Amino acid sequence: MSGYPRLLHTVLDTTDARELAEFYRQLLGLRYRPGDEPPTDGTADDRDWLVLRDSDGAAQLAFQLVDHLPRTTWPRHDVPMQLHLDFTVPDASELERQRERAEALGAKLLLDRADDPDEPLYVFADPSGHPFCIFVA
Repeated sequence: MSGYPRLLHTVLDTTDARELAEFYRQLLGLRYRPGDEPPTDGTADDRDWLVLRDSDGAAQLAFQLVDHLPRTTWPRHDVPMQLHLDFTVPDASELERQRERAEALGAKLLLDRADDPDEPLYVFADPSGHPFCIFVA
């Protein structure tokens, strides 16, 4: 038994829980927690909390519905980012492939440092405006 709390998942506020969950589900290859899948019977999707898990069933990300979410103005600090997610890829060609995927899924490119010799990276905003990085590690 550990003497420390264990991180269960990271929760992202959003004004559209399903849209943001779908974005990260597809970007990261995650799956919904049982019962959180999109409705297939044509009913409205009114969930205010969704969880995505990895292939082993471990919770990774959760999405919480909020009425209003001011978008960060990063790199200006009028509205700070407060949190961002970092994802790694093994090499520059995979970095480019993941850039294309992220943008095709709806991410907006905020910063291009792909030519940085020490740490090539892209910073994106997800569909709710949360910044995330994909970089070569």
